[in-house]
Amino acid sequence: MGKSIFGGRYTVEDREQDIVVFLIGMRVNKWWAVHQWWPVFTAMPPMIRELYTNPGLGFLSLETTVNFRTILMVQYWRSFEDLTAYARGPEHLKAWRRFYQAVGKTNAVGIYHETYIVRGGQFEAVYGNMPKFGLAKARGHAPITTRTDSAAQRVRA
Repeated sequence: MGKSIFGGRYTVEDREQDIVVFLIGMRVNKWWAVHQWWPVFTAMPPMIRELYTNPGLGFLSLETTVNFRTILMVQYWRSFEDLTAYARGPEHLKAWRRFYQAVGKTNAVGIYHETYIVRGGQFEAVYGNMPKFGLAKARGHAPITTRTDSAAQRVRA
């Protein structure tokens, strides 16, 4: 089943609340060392399932991009406290321990994350002829109106 395309221009519906944007991913440095990077690759799906099935954790949504060597997930969280609580939780700690036991001492695979706390009103977004995506998927989307027509109007300076 495909995603519904929303014709026209849309923006994020809820722009007033803070949001946490969390970038996380991996980079395969040595393709031939499958036994070393595969455990990292397979650790993420159970955590993603857990996040989507437990809305109380504070996870809102994610987008995933895969290129030649790197997987990037852009996650949206309700708060920094929710994100760090999940990081200390059992599913994540289990995956983290498994990672270090399996590949912690090799450079066959790299991992990374970046965290951004974005204050409400201090971001803007526009989507043209797109399915719900990114912040709009996380916080709802609304058609652009005369009050939200420009980037300056969408950002509370």
